[in-house]
Amino acid sequence: MAIAVDIDVMLARRKMSVGELADRVGITPANLAVLKNGRAKAVRFATLAALCEVLKCQPGDLLRWEAEDTAGE
Repeated sequence: MAIAVDIDVMLARRKMSVGELADRVGITPANLAVLKNGRAKAVRFATLAALCEVLKCQPGDLLRWEAEDTAGE
């Protein structure tokens, strides 16, 4: 995946659990885990905004682009 998700980094900085973040954002812990582990195909702007509000950060603190490995081409 070319987009890396750093929610776990922000959780550690804020000393917050996944369950607490999910409760405060209003999503299930399972859906937050899908996003946190990079398995999500999309994220709603409303969810991203809520994550940023709760974690007091910018979207770029949670998401970053990584070049995909093209060594086999």
